[in-house]
Amino acid sequence: MPDKKMTADDVMSEIEAHDIRFVRLWFTDILGQLKSFSINSAELRDAFDGGAGFDGSSITGFNAIEESDMIAKPDPSTFAVLPWRPEDQGVARMFCDVVTPDMQPYEGDPRHALRRAVDRAHNLGFDVFNVAPELEYYYFREGDVGSGGTPEPLDRGGYFDLTTLDAGTDVRRDTVLALEQMGIHVEYTHHEVGPSQHEIDMRYADAMKMADDCMTYRIVVKEYAQQYGYHATFMPKPLFGENGSGMHTHQSLFKDGKNAFYDENDRYFLSDVGKAFIAGQLTHAREICAIFAQWVNSYKRLVPGYEAPVYLAWSRRNRSALVRVPPYRTDAARPSGEAVRAELRCPDPACNPYLTFAALLQAGLEGIEKGYELPEPMEKNLYHLNAEEGRRIGVEHLPETLGEAVEIASSSELVLRTLGEHMFKRFIEIKRNEWETYRSQVTQWELDRYLPIL
Repeated sequence: MPDKKMTADDVMSEIEAHDIRFVRLWFTDILGQLKSFSINSAELRDAFDGGAGFDGSSITGFNAIEESDMIAKPDPSTFAVLPWRPEDQGVARMFCDVVTPDMQPYEGDPRHALRRAVDRAHNLGFDVFNVAPELEYYYFREGDVGSGGTPEPLDRGGYFDLTTLDAGTDVRRDTVLALEQMGIHVEYTHHEVGPSQHEIDMRYADAMKMADDCMTYRIVVKEYAQQYGYHATFMPKPLFGENGSGMHTHQSLFKDGKNAFYDENDRYFLSDVGKAFIAGQLTHAREICAIFAQWVNSYKRLVPGYEAPVYLAWSRRNRSALVRVPPYRTDAARPSGEAVRAELRCPDPACNPYLTFAALLQAGLEGIEKGYELPEPMEKNLYHLNAEEGRRIGVEHLPETLGEAVEIASSSELVLRTLGEHMFKRFIEIKRNEWETYRSQVTQWELDRYLPIL
Protein backbone atom coordinates (compact mmCIF):
# COMPACT_ATOMS: atom_id res chain seq x y z
CA MET A 1 0.00 0.00 0.00
CA PRO A 2 1.64 3.25 -1.06
CA ASP A 3 2.50 5.78 1.64
CA LYS A 4 2.00 8.72 -0.73
CA LYS A 5 -1.52 9.44 -1.95
CA MET A 6 -1.97 9.36 -5.70
CA THR A 7 -2.50 12.64 -7.52
CA ALA A 8 -4.41 13.29 -10.75
CA ASP A 9 -1.12 13.19 -12.65
CA ASP A 10 -0.26 9.83 -11.07
CA VAL A 11 -3.63 8.47 -12.16
CA MET A 12 -3.13 9.62 -15.75
CA SER A 13 0.21 7.80 -15.78
CA GLU A 14 -1.42 4.63 -14.44
CA ILE A 15 -4.15 4.88 -17.07
CA GLU A 16 -1.54 4.80 -19.79
CA ALA A 17 0.65 2.15 -18.15
CA HIS A 18 -2.25 -0.29 -17.64
CA ASP A 19 -4.06 0.38 -20.94
CA ILE A 20 -7.20 1.53 -19.10
CA ARG A 21 -10.08 2.25 -21.48
CA PHE A 22 -12.94 2.89 -19.03
CA VAL A 23 -13.07 4.56 -15.62
CA ARG A 24 -15.99 3.87 -13.34
CA LEU A 25 -16.93 6.71 -11.02
CA TRP A 26 -18.34 5.33 -7.74
CA PHE A 27 -20.44 6.96 -5.02
CA THR A 28 -23.28 5.83 -2.76
CA ASP A 29 -26.85 6.85 -2.10
CA ILE A 30 -28.12 7.53 1.43
CA LEU A 31 -28.65 3.83 2.10
CA GLY A 32 -25.11 2.88 1.09
CA GLN A 33 -26.01 1.30 -2.25
CA LEU A 34 -23.11 1.62 -4.66
CA LYS A 35 -23.79 3.81 -7.70
CA SER A 36 -21.58 4.01 -10.75
CA PHE A 37 -21.26 5.42 -14.22
CA SER A 38 -18.41 4.93 -16.63
CA ILE A 39 -16.45 7.51 -18.60
CA ASN A 40 -13.94 7.15 -21.39
CA SER A 41 -10.42 7.40 -19.99
CA ALA A 42 -9.78 10.19 -22.52
CA GLU A 43 -12.33 12.29 -20.61
CA LEU A 44 -10.67 11.78 -17.24
CA ARG A 45 -8.55 14.94 -17.23
CA ASP A 46 -11.70 17.02 -17.72
CA ALA A 47 -13.40 15.07 -14.91
CA PHE A 48 -10.52 15.91 -12.56
CA ASP A 49 -10.79 19.58 -13.47
CA GLY A 50 -14.55 20.08 -13.42
CA GLY A 51 -16.15 16.79 -12.42
CA ALA A 52 -18.58 14.67 -14.40
CA GLY A 53 -22.25 15.63 -14.42
CA PHE A 54 -25.16 13.26 -13.79
CA ASP A 55 -28.88 13.31 -12.99
CA GLY A 56 -29.34 12.83 -9.25
CA SER A 57 -33.15 12.71 -9.24
CA SER A 58 -33.26 8.90 -9.42
CA ILE A 59 -30.67 8.36 -6.68
CA THR A 60 -32.26 7.38 -3.36
CA GLY A 61 -32.21 10.33 -1.00
CA PHE A 62 -30.85 12.84 -3.51
CA ASN A 63 -32.65 15.97 -4.75
CA ALA A 64 -35.95 16.02 -6.64
CA ILE A 65 -35.98 16.43 -10.40
CA GLU A 66 -36.19 20.23 -10.34
CA GLU A 67 -32.83 20.32 -8.51
CA SER A 68 -31.31 17.16 -9.94
CA ASP A 69 -28.07 18.34 -11.56
CA MET A 70 -25.15 16.75 -9.68
CA ILE A 71 -21.44 16.51 -10.31
CA ALA A 72 -19.17 13.60 -9.39
CA LYS A 73 -15.66 14.79 -8.48
CA PRO A 74 -13.25 11.83 -8.68
CA ASP A 75 -10.83 11.38 -5.79
CA PRO A 76 -7.49 10.37 -7.37
CA SER A 77 -6.26 8.77 -4.12
CA THR A 78 -8.90 6.04 -4.59
CA PHE A 79 -7.80 4.94 -8.07
CA ALA A 80 -7.61 1.18 -8.56
CA VAL A 81 -7.76 -1.19 -11.50
CA LEU A 82 -10.65 -3.69 -11.32
CA PRO A 83 -8.95 -7.12 -11.37
CA TRP A 84 -12.08 -9.00 -12.48
CA ARG A 85 -12.32 -7.01 -15.73
CA PRO A 86 -10.24 -7.78 -18.87
CA GLU A 87 -6.61 -6.61 -18.83
CA ASP A 88 -6.78 -5.52 -22.47
CA GLN A 89 -8.44 -2.09 -22.56
CA GLY A 90 -9.13 -2.52 -18.89
CA VAL A 91 -11.40 -0.88 -16.35
CA ALA A 92 -10.50 1.16 -13.27
CA ARG A 93 -12.53 2.89 -10.60
CA MET A 94 -12.40 5.96 -8.39
CA PHE A 95 -14.66 7.06 -5.58
CA CYS A 96 -16.19 10.50 -5.99
CA ASP A 97 -17.35 13.38 -3.86
CA VAL A 98 -20.75 14.57 -5.03
CA VAL A 99 -20.94 18.35 -5.45
CA THR A 100 -23.48 20.87 -6.72
CA PRO A 101 -23.12 22.71 -10.06
CA ASP A 102 -21.40 25.58 -8.23
CA MET A 103 -18.85 23.01 -6.93
CA GLN A 104 -20.03 23.12 -3.31
CA PRO A 105 -20.25 19.87 -1.29
CA TYR A 106 -23.67 18.27 -1.74
CA GLU A 107 -25.44 17.93 1.60
CA GLY A 108 -26.91 14.57 0.57
CA ASP A 109 -23.51 12.95 -0.08
CA PRO A 110 -22.65 10.36 2.62
CA ARG A 111 -18.94 11.00 2.08
CA HIS A 112 -19.53 14.63 3.02
CA ALA A 113 -21.24 13.60 6.27
CA LEU A 114 -18.19 11.52 7.23
CA ARG A 115 -15.83 14.34 6.29
CA ARG A 116 -17.72 16.73 8.59
CA ALA A 117 -17.34 14.28 11.47
CA VAL A 118 -13.62 13.89 10.80
CA ASP A 119 -13.26 17.69 10.67
CA ARG A 120 -14.84 17.88 14.12
CA ALA A 121 -12.24 15.41 15.40
CA HIS A 122 -9.47 17.52 13.85
CA ASN A 123 -10.88 20.64 15.53
CA LEU A 124 -10.65 18.83 18.86
CA GLY A 125 -6.97 18.13 18.24
CA PHE A 126 -7.10 14.56 16.96
CA ASP A 127 -5.08 13.63 13.88
CA VAL A 128 -6.92 10.54 12.70
CA PHE A 129 -9.90 8.32 13.45
CA ASN A 130 -8.87 4.74 12.69
CA VAL A 131 -11.42 2.01 12.15
CA ALA A 132 -11.15 -1.71 11.43
CA PRO A 133 -14.53 -3.31 10.69
CA GLU A 134 -15.05 -7.08 10.47
CA LEU A 135 -17.68 -7.67 7.78
CA GLU A 136 -19.29 -11.11 7.85
CA TYR A 137 -21.29 -12.54 4.96
CA TYR A 138 -22.90 -15.74 3.64
CA TYR A 139 -22.46 -17.72 0.43
CA PHE A 140 -25.52 -19.44 -1.05
CA ARG A 141 -26.11 -21.46 -4.17
CA GLU A 142 -27.18 -18.99 -6.84
CA GLY A 143 -30.24 -20.97 -7.97
CA ASP A 144 -31.76 -20.87 -4.47
CA VAL A 145 -31.71 -17.10 -4.15
CA GLY A 146 -34.94 -15.30 -4.96
CA SER A 147 -36.86 -18.54 -5.60
CA GLY A 148 -39.02 -18.17 -2.52
CA GLY A 149 -37.49 -21.11 -0.65
CA THR A 150 -34.84 -21.27 2.03
CA PRO A 151 -31.43 -20.41 0.53
CA GLU A 152 -28.99 -23.32 0.55
CA PRO A 153 -25.52 -22.77 2.10
CA LEU A 154 -22.48 -24.26 0.39
CA ASP A 155 -21.35 -26.14 3.50
CA ARG A 156 -22.17 -26.95 7.10
CA GLY A 157 -18.82 -25.83 8.46
CA GLY A 158 -18.46 -23.83 11.65
CA TYR A 159 -16.15 -21.28 13.24
CA PHE A 160 -12.54 -21.49 11.98
CA ASP A 161 -13.25 -24.80 10.24
CA LEU A 162 -10.57 -25.87 7.77
CA THR A 163 -12.00 -29.01 6.26
CA THR A 164 -13.61 -30.15 3.02
CA LEU A 165 -16.82 -28.82 4.56
CA ASP A 166 -15.59 -25.28 3.82
CA ALA A 167 -16.57 -25.11 0.16
CA GLY A 168 -15.97 -21.36 0.11
CA THR A 169 -12.19 -21.56 0.61
CA ASP A 170 -11.23 -21.09 -3.04
CA VAL A 171 -13.60 -18.21 -3.77
CA ARG A 172 -12.54 -16.55 -0.53
CA ARG A 173 -8.88 -16.89 -1.55
CA ASP A 174 -9.53 -15.27 -4.95
CA THR A 175 -11.45 -12.50 -3.21
CA VAL A 176 -8.54 -11.74 -0.89
CA LEU A 177 -6.08 -11.64 -3.81
CA ALA A 178 -8.36 -9.21 -5.67
CA LEU A 179 -8.69 -6.94 -2.63
CA GLU A 180 -4.91 -6.84 -2.24
CA GLN A 181 -4.51 -5.98 -5.93
CA MET A 182 -6.78 -3.00 -5.27
CA GLY A 183 -4.58 -1.75 -2.40
CA ILE A 184 -6.59 -3.18 0.51
CA HIS A 185 -4.45 -4.91 3.13
CA VAL A 186 -6.11 -8.11 4.40
CA GLU A 187 -5.05 -9.39 7.83
CA TYR A 188 -7.26 -12.44 8.46
CA THR A 189 -9.76 -14.62 6.68
CA HIS A 190 -11.77 -17.55 8.03
CA HIS A 191 -15.02 -19.48 8.12
CA GLU A 192 -17.48 -17.98 10.59
CA VAL A 193 -19.97 -19.63 12.97
CA GLY A 194 -22.87 -20.02 10.55
CA PRO A 195 -23.00 -22.56 7.70
CA SER A 196 -21.20 -21.05 4.70
CA GLN A 197 -20.63 -17.83 6.65
CA HIS A 198 -17.29 -16.11 6.13
CA GLU A 199 -15.23 -13.16 7.25
CA ILE A 200 -12.32 -11.28 5.67
CA ASP A 201 -10.69 -8.73 7.98
CA MET A 202 -9.04 -5.64 6.53
CA ARG A 203 -6.20 -3.86 8.33
CA TYR A 204 -7.27 -0.68 10.09
CA ALA A 205 -7.23 2.61 8.18
CA ASP A 206 -8.53 6.14 8.57
CA ALA A 207 -12.32 6.32 8.46
CA MET A 208 -12.69 7.71 4.94
CA LYS A 209 -10.37 5.18 3.35
CA MET A 210 -12.00 2.38 5.31
CA ALA A 211 -15.50 3.43 4.25
CA ASP A 212 -14.30 3.34 0.63
CA ASP A 213 -12.68 -0.04 1.30
CA CYS A 214 -15.91 -1.42 2.80
CA MET A 215 -17.80 -0.52 -0.36
CA THR A 216 -15.05 -2.13 -2.44
CA TYR A 217 -15.01 -5.22 -0.21
CA ARG A 218 -18.74 -5.78 -0.65
CA ILE A 219 -18.67 -5.56 -4.45
CA VAL A 220 -15.51 -7.71 -4.74
CA VAL A 221 -17.04 -10.44 -2.54
CA LYS A 222 -20.15 -10.48 -4.75
CA GLU A 223 -18.25 -10.38 -8.04
CA TYR A 224 -16.07 -13.38 -7.20
CA ALA A 225 -18.96 -15.34 -5.72
CA GLN A 226 -20.81 -14.88 -9.00
CA GLN A 227 -17.81 -16.19 -10.94
CA TYR A 228 -18.10 -19.44 -8.96
CA GLY A 229 -21.86 -19.62 -9.49
CA TYR A 230 -22.61 -18.58 -5.90
CA HIS A 231 -24.53 -15.68 -4.38
CA ALA A 232 -22.86 -13.70 -1.58
CA THR A 233 -25.03 -11.68 0.76
CA PHE A 234 -24.38 -9.18 3.54
CA MET A 235 -28.00 -9.47 4.68
CA PRO A 236 -27.86 -9.23 8.49
CA LYS A 237 -29.98 -12.33 9.20
CA PRO A 238 -30.48 -14.54 6.13
CA LEU A 239 -31.13 -17.84 7.96
CA PHE A 240 -33.56 -18.52 10.79
CA GLY A 241 -31.90 -20.24 13.75
CA GLU A 242 -28.35 -19.36 12.66
CA ASN A 243 -26.05 -16.50 13.59
CA GLY A 244 -26.55 -13.27 11.73
CA SER A 245 -23.76 -11.34 10.02
CA GLY A 246 -22.22 -8.50 11.99
CA MET A 247 -19.69 -5.77 11.39
CA HIS A 248 -17.74 -5.52 14.64
CA THR A 249 -16.00 -2.16 14.35
CA HIS A 250 -12.67 -1.47 16.09
CA GLN A 251 -12.00 2.23 16.65
CA SER A 252 -9.26 4.49 17.97
CA LEU A 253 -8.29 8.16 17.88
CA PHE A 254 -4.69 9.26 17.38
CA LYS A 255 -3.15 12.55 18.46
CA ASP A 256 0.41 13.66 17.67
CA GLY A 257 1.08 10.19 16.29
CA LYS A 258 0.05 8.42 19.52
CA ASN A 259 -3.02 6.44 20.45
CA ALA A 260 -5.24 8.82 22.45
CA PHE A 261 -7.11 5.84 23.95
CA TYR A 262 -4.02 4.47 25.72
CA ASP A 263 -2.97 5.09 29.33
CA GLU A 264 -0.29 2.78 30.67
CA ASN A 265 -1.21 3.65 34.27
CA ASP A 266 -4.89 2.75 33.99
CA ARG A 267 -5.97 -0.74 35.07
CA TYR A 268 -7.69 -1.19 31.69
CA PHE A 269 -4.89 0.67 29.83
CA LEU A 270 -7.69 3.03 28.78
CA SER A 271 -7.24 6.81 28.88
CA ASP A 272 -9.86 9.34 29.98
CA VAL A 273 -10.32 10.18 26.30
CA GLY A 274 -10.98 6.53 25.49
CA LYS A 275 -13.41 6.15 28.38
CA ALA A 276 -15.36 9.27 27.42
CA PHE A 277 -15.45 8.14 23.77
CA ILE A 278 -16.95 4.77 24.74
CA ALA A 279 -19.37 6.47 27.13
CA GLY A 280 -20.52 8.67 24.25
CA GLN A 281 -21.26 5.67 22.07
CA LEU A 282 -23.12 3.86 24.85
CA THR A 283 -25.13 6.98 25.69
CA HIS A 284 -26.17 7.62 22.09
CA ALA A 285 -26.35 4.01 20.81
CA ARG A 286 -30.14 3.94 20.79
CA GLU A 287 -30.26 7.19 18.78
CA ILE A 288 -27.80 6.07 16.09
CA CYS A 289 -29.03 2.48 15.92
CA ALA A 290 -31.15 3.20 12.83
CA ILE A 291 -27.90 4.15 11.04
CA PHE A 292 -25.69 1.17 11.90
CA ALA A 293 -28.64 -1.27 11.74
CA GLN A 294 -30.78 0.34 9.05
CA TRP A 295 -32.94 -2.48 7.70
CA VAL A 296 -36.02 -4.34 8.95
CA ASN A 297 -33.91 -7.49 8.80
CA SER A 298 -31.20 -5.94 11.00
CA TYR A 299 -33.44 -6.41 14.04
CA LYS A 300 -33.85 -10.13 13.36
CA ARG A 301 -30.11 -10.29 14.11
CA LEU A 302 -30.19 -8.00 17.16
CA VAL A 303 -31.84 -10.52 19.47
CA PRO A 304 -30.27 -12.32 22.46
CA GLY A 305 -28.81 -15.77 21.88
CA TYR A 306 -27.00 -15.41 18.55
CA GLU A 307 -23.83 -13.54 19.54
CA ALA A 308 -25.32 -10.15 18.65
CA PRO A 309 -25.07 -7.80 21.65
CA VAL A 310 -28.09 -5.67 22.45
CA TYR A 311 -27.38 -4.38 25.98
CA LEU A 312 -25.70 -1.01 26.46
CA ALA A 313 -22.65 -2.07 28.44
CA TRP A 314 -18.92 -2.46 27.92
CA SER A 315 -16.41 -5.08 28.96
CA ARG A 316 -12.90 -6.39 28.50
CA ARG A 317 -13.28 -10.08 27.65
CA ASN A 318 -17.06 -10.35 27.60
CA ARG A 319 -18.20 -10.46 23.96
CA SER A 320 -21.86 -10.15 24.92
CA ALA A 321 -21.47 -6.45 25.76
CA LEU A 322 -22.12 -3.76 23.16
CA VAL A 323 -18.56 -2.41 23.41
CA ARG A 324 -15.51 -4.54 24.09
CA VAL A 325 -12.02 -3.24 24.87
CA PRO A 326 -9.82 -6.16 23.79
CA PRO A 327 -7.13 -7.01 26.37
CA TYR A 328 -4.03 -4.95 25.72
CA ARG A 329 -0.78 -6.67 24.83
CA THR A 330 2.50 -4.99 24.03
CA ASP A 331 5.04 -6.24 21.53
CA ALA A 332 7.65 -4.83 19.21
CA ALA A 333 5.17 -4.52 16.37
CA ARG A 334 2.65 -2.49 18.36
CA PRO A 335 4.47 -0.37 20.93
CA SER A 336 3.12 2.46 23.06
CA GLY A 337 -0.42 1.11 23.27
CA GLU A 338 -1.12 1.35 19.55
CA ALA A 339 -3.44 -1.69 19.76
CA VAL A 340 -5.74 -0.29 22.47
CA ARG A 341 -9.14 0.26 20.90
CA ALA A 342 -12.89 0.12 21.37
CA GLU A 343 -14.76 -2.60 19.51
CA LEU A 344 -18.43 -1.80 18.88
CA ARG A 345 -20.15 -5.11 18.18
CA CYS A 346 -23.67 -4.12 17.10
CA PRO A 347 -23.34 -2.68 13.53
CA ASP A 348 -24.14 -4.96 10.62
CA PRO A 349 -22.40 -5.18 7.22
CA ALA A 350 -25.44 -3.93 5.27
CA CYS A 351 -25.13 -0.43 6.72
CA ASN A 352 -23.88 2.64 4.89
CA PRO A 353 -20.26 2.70 6.16
CA TYR A 354 -19.85 6.44 5.58
CA LEU A 355 -22.85 7.31 7.74
CA THR A 356 -22.08 4.61 10.29
CA PHE A 357 -18.50 5.77 10.85
CA ALA A 358 -19.71 9.38 10.95
CA ALA A 359 -22.33 8.55 13.58
CA LEU A 360 -19.91 6.50 15.69
CA LEU A 361 -17.33 9.28 15.61
CA GLN A 362 -19.86 12.01 16.40
CA ALA A 363 -21.21 10.01 19.35
CA GLY A 364 -17.72 9.36 20.70
CA LEU A 365 -16.67 13.00 20.30
CA GLU A 366 -19.84 14.05 22.10
CA GLY A 367 -18.68 11.99 25.06
CA ILE A 368 -15.21 13.57 24.94
CA GLU A 369 -16.47 17.15 24.61
CA LYS A 370 -19.07 16.82 27.35
CA GLY A 371 -17.03 14.66 29.68
CA TYR A 372 -19.32 11.62 29.84
CA GLU A 373 -18.54 9.19 32.66
CA LEU A 374 -17.96 5.55 31.73
CA PRO A 375 -19.67 3.06 34.08
CA GLU A 376 -17.89 -0.01 35.41
CA PRO A 377 -17.46 -2.85 32.90
CA MET A 378 -20.10 -5.58 32.79
CA GLU A 379 -18.28 -8.89 32.79
CA LYS A 380 -21.29 -11.22 33.15
CA ASN A 381 -22.79 -12.97 30.12
CA LEU A 382 -25.53 -10.68 28.83
CA TYR A 383 -26.70 -12.84 25.92
CA HIS A 384 -29.41 -14.52 27.98
CA LEU A 385 -30.44 -11.46 29.95
CA ASN A 386 -34.10 -10.56 29.37
CA ALA A 387 -35.45 -7.01 29.31
CA GLU A 388 -36.78 -7.17 32.88
CA GLU A 389 -33.45 -8.39 34.26
CA GLY A 390 -31.69 -5.66 32.30
CA ARG A 391 -33.89 -2.99 33.83
CA ARG A 392 -33.27 -4.40 37.29
CA ILE A 393 -29.50 -4.01 36.96
CA GLY A 394 -29.83 -0.68 35.17
CA VAL A 395 -28.73 -1.79 31.69
CA GLU A 396 -30.68 -0.44 28.70
CA HIS A 397 -30.95 -2.27 25.38
CA LEU A 398 -31.03 -1.34 21.72
CA PRO A 399 -34.35 -0.77 19.94
CA GLU A 400 -36.11 -4.04 19.08
CA THR A 401 -37.49 -3.02 15.67
CA LEU A 402 -36.60 -0.69 12.85
CA GLY A 403 -39.78 1.27 13.60
CA GLU A 404 -38.67 1.92 17.17
CA ALA A 405 -35.13 2.80 16.07
CA VAL A 406 -36.31 5.30 13.44
CA GLU A 407 -38.60 7.12 15.87
CA ILE A 408 -35.77 7.44 18.39
CA ALA A 409 -33.45 8.73 15.64
CA SER A 410 -36.08 11.20 14.46
CA SER A 411 -35.87 13.01 17.83
CA SER A 412 -32.07 12.97 18.05
CA GLU A 413 -30.18 16.23 17.77
CA LEU A 414 -26.97 14.21 17.37
CA VAL A 415 -28.32 12.32 14.36
CA LEU A 416 -29.54 15.60 12.83
CA ARG A 417 -26.06 17.12 13.17
CA THR A 418 -24.40 13.96 11.86
CA LEU A 419 -26.52 13.71 8.71
CA GLY A 420 -27.34 17.37 8.11
CA GLU A 421 -30.91 18.59 7.65
CA HIS A 422 -31.43 17.39 4.06
CA MET A 423 -30.13 13.86 4.60
CA PHE A 424 -31.78 13.59 8.02
CA LYS A 425 -35.26 14.33 6.61
CA ARG A 426 -34.82 11.98 3.67
CA PHE A 427 -33.37 9.15 5.77
CA ILE A 428 -36.18 9.29 8.32
CA GLU A 429 -38.78 9.44 5.54
CA ILE A 430 -37.30 6.47 3.66
CA LYS A 431 -36.97 4.33 6.78
CA ARG A 432 -40.46 5.14 8.04
CA ASN A 433 -41.81 4.03 4.65
CA GLU A 434 -39.81 0.80 4.82
CA TRP A 435 -41.15 0.02 8.28
CA GLU A 436 -44.76 0.79 7.33
CA THR A 437 -44.50 -1.38 4.22
CA TYR A 438 -43.09 -4.26 6.26
CA ARG A 439 -45.57 -3.80 9.11
CA SER A 440 -48.55 -4.19 6.78
CA GLN A 441 -47.33 -7.47 5.24
CA VAL A 442 -48.98 -10.80 6.02
CA THR A 443 -46.12 -13.27 6.47
CA GLN A 444 -45.99 -17.01 5.93
CA TRP A 445 -45.39 -17.40 9.67
CA GLU A 446 -48.74 -15.73 10.40
CA LEU A 447 -50.55 -17.85 7.85
CA ASP A 448 -49.04 -21.07 9.20
CA ARG A 449 -49.76 -20.15 12.80
CA TYR A 450 -53.16 -18.45 12.63
CA LEU A 451 -55.04 -19.51 9.50
CA PRO A 452 -55.85 -23.04 10.73
CA ILE A 453 -57.15 -21.92 14.12
CA LEU A 454 -58.69 -18.47 13.74
